[in-house]
Amino acid sequence: MKKSYKIEVDCANCANLVEAEINKIEGVANATISFMTQKMKVEYAEGADVDAVLAQIIKVGKKVEPDFEVL
Repeated sequence: MKKSYKIEVDCANCANLVEAEINKIEGVANATISFMTQKMKVEYAEGADVDAVLAQIIKVGKKVEPDFEVL
């Protein structure tokens, strides 16, 4: 399953760091973050609990970049 989210991130480097960490999360098959469009696309692994994985994405994102927001 693929989903797209509107996000807020302050700089391109921060977006790259958050993207790298999100791709390590179990349940995420692939994630990309575009700083220019302020969007995040997440492809969830087969059978993943989307809500639980999204909560983990937000937690990891805020740990890497405190200003990271999923709107």
